[in-house]
Amino acid sequence: MTTETNKKDIPELEDLVEMTVNIDQELIKDCSDSGARTDEAKTIYMTSRRIAHDLIVKGEKETPEERVTQRCVISTGDPSVADIMSYTNNPVDAGVEAIKNGAPIFVDINMVKAGVTKKGHDCEVICVLDEDQNAEVAKKYGITRTAAGFLMARDRLEGSIVAIGNAPSAALAVCRMIEHGIKPALIVGTPVGFVNAAESKEEVRKMDVPSITCIGTRGGTPMAVACVNELVAIAKEKDEC
Repeated sequence: MTTETNKKDIPELEDLVEMTVNIDQELIKDCSDSGARTDEAKTIYMTSRRIAHDLIVKGEKETPEERVTQRCVISTGDPSVADIMSYTNNPVDAGVEAIKNGAPIFVDINMVKAGVTKKGHDCEVICVLDEDQNAEVAKKYGITRTAAGFLMARDRLEGSIVAIGNAPSAALAVCRMIEHGIKPALIVGTPVGFVNAAESKEEVRKMDVPSITCIGTRGGTPMAVACVNELVAIAKEKDEC
C-alpha cells in the first residue's frame, strides 16, 4: 500500500471528534481545577467531584480532609479508599502553607512528578532519582535508588513537601532522617505493595511531622498525586480570597 493510499484512508479529524459527556455550563463555571482546561474535561471532573462529594462528605460542609479524600477516591475509582485515609498532625493546613511559601516538592518517582500539576503554585517538583543518577550511592550501600535519592537530598528536605507514591523504602529513609532532626513540612505517603508498604506508612504516622497516608498495602502514584494536587487547589483558593 502506498503512502498516498494511506493518506486517503485516514478519516478527517472532524469525523472522529465526539464529546463523551453532555456539556454542562454550570459545572464548567464551578470548576476551579487547574488540570481541567476544556469544557469536556471540566464537565467530567466536576461530575466526578459531585459523585465523590455525595459519597464522602458527612456534614453540611466538607472539611479540607474530605476534599483530599474525594480526590483520592476519584483518582482510584474506589470509594472504599475513603476508609483507609489517615491525616496526622493537621497536614492539610501544613501542606497548604508550604505550597503558598513555594516549598520544594520531593517525589520518589517520575510518575509522581509528571502527575503533579504545573499550575497554581511556584513550587519546584524534584524527583529524587535525579539525585543519584548513576545509582552510585544506592549500589555502595545496597539500598534502593529512591531511598538513596532522598538521602542525597537530605540538606534540602527541611520545610519541604515529600510525596511518596511508590517506594516504601523511600518512606522509611525519610523517617530515619526525621529521627535525626530533619523535618519536612509535610509527608504524603501512599507507597503500595506487599513488602513494607503498610509498615512504612505506619512508621510515617508515628513521626512528629504532618502526614497524609493510607492504611495497609494499598496506595500508589495516583493517590499521592491526588493529595498534592488537591492541596495546590486549596492553596490557590486561599490566595484568591
